[in-house]
Amino acid sequence: MLGLPEGSGGFGKESDMANSNLFQSIKNRLRGQSLQEAAADTRNQAGGLAYALTPKQQLAQLAATGCLNNTYYADAEDQLNQIIELAAQLDADFIAQTALYARETAYMKDMPALLLAVLAQKDVSMLARVFDQVADNGKMLRNFVQIIRSGAVGRQSFGSRPKKLIQHWLLTADEKQLLNAAIGNRPSLADIVKMVHPKPQESWRAAWFAWLVGKPFDTAELPPLTRAFEAYKRERSGPLPEVPFQMLTALPLNKGDWAQIARNGSWQQVRQSLNTFHRHGVFEKQANIKQVAQKLRDPAAIARARVLPYQLLTAFQATSDQLPAAIRDALQDAMEIAVQNVPVLDGKVVVCPDVSGSMHSPVSGCRGSVTSVTRCIDVAALMSAAVLRANPQARVLPFEMVTVNVRLNPRDSIMTNAEKLAAVGGGGTACSAPLSRLNSEKAQVDLLIMVSDNESWADREQRWGGRTSMMKEWTVLKKRCPHAKLVCIDLQPNTTAQAQNRSDILNIGGFSDSVFGLIGEFARHGMHADGWVAEIENTALPAVQ
Repeated sequence: MLGLPEGSGGFGKESDMANSNLFQSIKNRLRGQSLQEAAADTRNQAGGLAYALTPKQQLAQLAATGCLNNTYYADAEDQLNQIIELAAQLDADFIAQTALYARETAYMKDMPALLLAVLAQKDVSMLARVFDQVADNGKMLRNFVQIIRSGAVGRQSFGSRPKKLIQHWLLTADEKQLLNAAIGNRPSLADIVKMVHPKPQESWRAAWFAWLVGKPFDTAELPPLTRAFEAYKRERSGPLPEVPFQMLTALPLNKGDWAQIARNGSWQQVRQSLNTFHRHGVFEKQANIKQVAQKLRDPAAIARARVLPYQLLTAFQATSDQLPAAIRDALQDAMEIAVQNVPVLDGKVVVCPDVSGSMHSPVSGCRGSVTSVTRCIDVAALMSAAVLRANPQARVLPFEMVTVNVRLNPRDSIMTNAEKLAAVGGGGTACSAPLSRLNSEKAQVDLLIMVSDNESWADREQRWGGRTSMMKEWTVLKKRCPHAKLVCIDLQPNTTAQAQNRSDILNIGGFSDSVFGLIGEFARHGMHADGWVAEIENTALPAVQ
C-alpha cells in the first residue's frame, strides 16, 4: 500500500506491477505512408494486437485520461508505476510541459499534481518554474502535498525548495482562495500549514492561519469574509457570509439561506448541488429558478469553471425528474456552450463511437461510493453527438464487434443524441468493424473519427507478426480515398494504439473540449506523425526566475 488516503485518486489500492513490455523502446517512429505495412509490436491489455506508443506519447495519454483510479483494464497502481517509469526516461522539460497541458488544456486534477511530485524528485528548478501554474488552486496544492507525503514518488519529505513553493502559495493567496482551499481533508489546509510553517507578514494572514489551525486569534484582525462568518455563527442574523457553502451547511439554514447559497455559489458548486437546492425548497420561487438557470448557461462562468463536457452530462444524468424544466434546459444550453470548440469539418466525415461492453465502465475509474455515473460510452456518445451537431451531414457509425445502426437527428440536442447512442451496444471490441463496413460499401471518407478505449481484441486475423485489423482496413480505405485522415480518440489511460501514428493518423487522448480543436487543426492542415506530442512540446514554459 502507498498510504495515500481514500478519495485521493486511488493511490492506496494494491495491484500487480506494470507490464515491463510497456516501456520497451520502439525502433521505428512510424512516420509517413511508407511505414503503413509495419507489424504490430505488442498486445493491449485485452490481449489484442496493438502498436506500442513512444514514451512521450504514453505520458501524454496517461496525463490526459488518467484519474489514478481502477479502470476496466488497468488499476491505479499500474498508472502510477507507468508514470514513474516514464519519468525516468523523459527529460524534465517535457514532463513539465505535460503537467501544464494536463492542467490547463485537459483540465485534469490528479495527474498534473503527480507530475509536479515527479519533478520535485527529478528537477526542483523545473518544478519551481511551473508550480504556480499547475497548482492553481487549493485542491491542486493539497493533491501535491498528499502525493509527496505518501512516498509514492520516492520521497516523503518536501525538501527545502518544494517547501518554499508551498509557503509561497500560502503567503500569496487571497482570502477567497484560502477559504476555498480550506475545504477538504487528507490533508486539510490546516495540516499543510502545520507542516510548512509559513511566516506571514500581514496581520490578517497571521490571524487567519491561527483561526484555521485552532490557535487563539484576534477576531478584529481576521479578513472580512472570515470575520463575517464568525459573526454569523455567533448571532445567526443578517445575510449569509459569502464563504464556500460547505462552511455553512452544518448550520441551521432556512429556504432563504439556501437560495442565497445558490446565488453566491461558484458555477461548479451550483452544478453539483442542484438536487440539494431542490430538496431545500430553493426552486419553489420562480426568481430563484431564473437566477440559477442564468448562471448555468452563462458562457463566461462556464469558461472560468473549466468544465469538462462530461461533467455537464453527469449533472444532467443526476438531476431529479422533479427539477424544474428550466434548470434541465439550462444544463443542455451549457452543454452546447461547453463544446463550442467543435469545428465545422469539410468533406465526408464519419464518427465511430465504441459501444462495446468495456465502454460501460466509469470514465474516471472506480472510486468507491463517489464513482462517477458517467461511463466511457456516455463520453464517446457525447463527443459523437457534438461533432454531429456542428456537422449535420456527418455519419455516426457506432460499433462493438460489428457496427450498430442508430437513427440520430442532427437537430436534436447534444444531450438527446448522446443518450440515444449510449443506450445501445455491449459485447466485444473490434475497432476494425466500422472501417470494414465502409470498405464493403466502398464509401468515400475524408475524415474518420474513432472514439474508444482502444482495447480491440475481437477483430479477425489477430495473429502475431501482422498488422492490426484496423490498420489492414485503413490501408484498403486509403487506396480508395488517398487523402483520408484518421483520428483515434482514446478515453482511457492506455499505452497502446490500434493505428500507427503518422502523417494521416492522429492518436490523441482525453475528454476536454480541447480535443475538438486538435481535430480541426489536423483536418485542415495535417500534422506530422507525433502531432499530439508536438502540441504538448509547443506549450510555453515560464521563464526561469
